[in-house]
Amino acid sequence: MKPTILIVDDAYESITVLSELLNHEYRSLAATTGEKALRICSGDKPPDLILLDIMMPDLDGYEVIRRLKLEPRTAEIPVIFLTAKSNVQDEQKGLDLGAVDYITKPPSPPIVLARIRTHLHAKQASDFIRSRRDFLENEVIRRTREIRTIQDVAMVAMGSLAETRDNETGNHIRRTQFYMSVLGERIRDHPRFRGSLSDETIDLLRKSASLHDIGKVGIPDSILLKPGKLSPEEFAIMKTHTTLGRDAILAGEKLLDSPASFLHHSREIAWCHHEKWDGSGYPRGLRADEIPLSARLMALSDVYDALISKRVYKAAFPHETAARIIQEGAGTHFDPDIAAAFLDVSDRFKEIASMHGDQGGNEG
Repeated sequence: MKPTILIVDDAYESITVLSELLNHEYRSLAATTGEKALRICSGDKPPDLILLDIMMPDLDGYEVIRRLKLEPRTAEIPVIFLTAKSNVQDEQKGLDLGAVDYITKPPSPPIVLARIRTHLHAKQASDFIRSRRDFLENEVIRRTREIRTIQDVAMVAMGSLAETRDNETGNHIRRTQFYMSVLGERIRDHPRFRGSLSDETIDLLRKSASLHDIGKVGIPDSILLKPGKLSPEEFAIMKTHTTLGRDAILAGEKLLDSPASFLHHSREIAWCHHEKWDGSGYPRGLRADEIPLSARLMALSDVYDALISKRVYKAAFPHETAARIIQEGAGTHFDPDIAAAFLDVSDRFKEIASMHGDQGGNEG
């Protein structure tokens, strides 16, 4: 199909001469006013190039090109000024407004054809590059979405594996994921944490929470499912689930050719969520900011949910009791700023617990 050239000029003689010149190689359209030219350009099939006179009675050429450049749909149409105005200032003004070329009247037919050919080729190349760029951008978006879906599926599958070993936890994993999001949103602007919790990081922490007890797959049933208090020897074995979880996730990370695996928060959480602010936790006795932020958030989320949930060895505590215990543990068990944030949003925790409660096993 022939490229379409729009001739904009209020002089019929100029339109006639240019149409006869162009019709051998191109399809030509004509407009005798700037308003008509703008209507043609905004139609279903905008022209491939515009020959634009400057001096017209309604809208001059400068105003026409200014309006064309304001609209994304017409901004990339190449415009060649074809006019009797020939001083340098006029040329500069036209080029500054976005014209690709400037030809003075009366035009030389070979020059007009050569310039049109050059700028159409340039536009085709630009259109090709733009289409490839758009394709690549869309492909990146599609692949990113696909990767995130794979991450979600992998984390949920691994977390569900751990949950099958401990059938009393019910919706524990789902609830702790929501708790993590709420806490992350609450502390993100706190001076201590500002810059550490982007939207992407909070979303990844939410996903990572599902793997906090993945190491329990390595704990014997006789200990994991024991309906009563563990002996010191049994508790020592139970505590190894943190290191088992870390090692399992680390083994998965080694298969990923990336210096910053999406599993690194999961590894931190699995290994360190039983550490305590005062250094009395396990497995390494970390204290205060030595404990990764992800694990400090998980520690509070996990303890709250354990307190409000029924277990074979305990009844479910009311929300108010759980909140008081966490408040009392600020600065010993929990990061004091995270504990304070929890108290600010504790009603949200209660709502989450109620919405995702276990049948007969969660008081909320």
